[in-house]
Amino acid sequence: MAPSRNERDAREARDRLRSYSARQQVHEGQRKRRWRDNLLAIVGVVVVAGLAAGTQIFYFTAGPGGSGGKDSASPSPSASPSDSAEQNKGDVPDPSLAEGRDWTGTLTLNEIALGVTLDGAKAPQAVSSIIQDVKKSYYPGKTCHRLTDSTDFGVLQCGSLTGDGSGDPDFQYGPVENAPEDGVYPAGTIAMARASSQYSMDHQFFVVYKDTKLPTDGGGYTVVGKVTSGLDKLKSEIVDKGITGGSSDGAPTVATKITAFSLK
Repeated sequence: MAPSRNERDAREARDRLRSYSARQQVHEGQRKRRWRDNLLAIVGVVVVAGLAAGTQIFYFTAGPGGSGGKDSASPSPSASPSDSAEQNKGDVPDPSLAEGRDWTGTLTLNEIALGVTLDGAKAPQAVSSIIQDVKKSYYPGKTCHRLTDSTDFGVLQCGSLTGDGSGDPDFQYGPVENAPEDGVYPAGTIAMARASSQYSMDHQFFVVYKDTKLPTDGGGYTVVGKVTSGLDKLKSEIVDKGITGGSSDGAPTVATKITAFSLK
């Protein structure tokens, strides 16, 4: 027997209800997936931004240089572990060794001779430490373990006792001298690496190969002098060859060491 009109209407209504319910379930599933995907995307952006900021803060409050582990050229140039005691440690030379004058010489990296001038008047303690290291023939054979290459951060860090930027226990000194108030380190600047403490400078220094902006929090980095010649060759023969692993911060692809350092 054929279903009555009322039965057909009821069945069609049930079918429409089931179809609507199915569409609602699909829509709700899509909405939840979009919400989840958006949340993951936001978290991802926050994490990436946090890591980027954290890296710069670590490397430049831990210093270009740094120790206690690996350094920080923020030129994190960092050098040694931070020292809460805020005092010199070890065989730190008297600032008078710098004689309050300019010192000129040559810093040779691989076969690249960089003319340099150090300012013993503006950074007497740091320049005295370099003079002492030069007189003791500390630098020849030490590596340049860190190269950075980002939009506004380009440094080559050298002089680590261990060769990897970790702690240099011979001595540590401070405070920061002659740091630019605006945090801008022009290409050619030579500055000392340090960790978070101002009293964590030691043997490590960095050469700025392009205009670089570093955090001013914590006092910045001691500018000891500048490269007066050879910077273009340093860029073409070492910097432009890249960083190991294709990263923006790490060991230079071209193994680099200090072959000579003279001052007068």
